[in-house]
Amino acid sequence: MNALKNNVQLIGNIANEPEIKNLDGGKKLANITIVTTEEYFKENGEKAEQTFYHRVSAWGETADYIEKNIIKGQEVAAEGKLTHRSYDDKDGNKRYITEVVANEVLLIGK
Repeated sequence: MNALKNNVQLIGNIANEPEIKNLDGGKKLANITIVTTEEYFKENGEKAEQTFYHRVSAWGETADYIEKNIIKGQEVAAEGKLTHRSYDDKDGNKRYITEVVANEVLLIGK
């Protein structure tokens, strides 16, 4: 059961071009946004949908894969863990970020 703790799997489309950062020490970071849409029925029986934007970051080989293979609009699958962090912006306001840190991202669409 331990493998199921804090495990996130998403299938959706890339919302924008991947953001690639080459950091000190040769580390690479890729940031992408995956869009998912959920369909449901309202109480009156009317069909509706809700769209979610998921911030996803990846390091190392996974970031390399994203840089070489992933572009805006493609359908992808991502697997990783949910993380939360905070920072102080330039005006001194505390900002909070929830994101998926991906272990694997795969192109599944055409």
